[in-house]
Amino acid sequence: MIKQKGFTLIELVVVIVILGILAVTAAPKFLNLQNDARNASLQGLKGAIQGAASIVYGKAAIDGVEGAASGKQVEGINVVYGYPTADTDGIVKAVNGLESDGDWIGAPSGAAGTGSYLVTFDNLVAAGSNAETIAATGCYVEYNAAGVSNAASTLAITSGDSCK
Repeated sequence: MIKQKGFTLIELVVVIVILGILAVTAAPKFLNLQNDARNASLQGLKGAIQGAASIVYGKAAIDGVEGAASGKQVEGINVVYGYPTADTDGIVKAVNGLESDGDWIGAPSGAAGTGSYLVTFDNLVAAGSNAETIAATGCYVEYNAAGVSNAASTLAITSGDSCK
């Protein structure tokens, strides 16, 4: 009797079916590219906001208005304690791309100019949405204006289902 080496057709088909089942169940876990891209975009926006706020603060220091509580401007940008205000005349003007009808939608929250400004993707909320609607997505960047004893700060929130 001759010994044959190799696999039968049935064995090969069974292995291919098992690999197919594994691919269908495991692929979405490894290929969640859209949410990874959203998280990376939010982190990039956070960095852009921080950079713009720092540049404005540097210009405010040069102009000598970094200590002013309000009512001052640096190159057309409203500032509070040297940092951009949390509104369309402050941080939105400071960050290139936020004031045009592009990929972001933002809204102020809290006291005018001295509260916070929330920004999210334009496909998560409708145009003209308020800060509460943006916060409800759990997928946004929050810019907090400077106060008497603190500098401006920026947070990227990625806890919502839209970011997972």
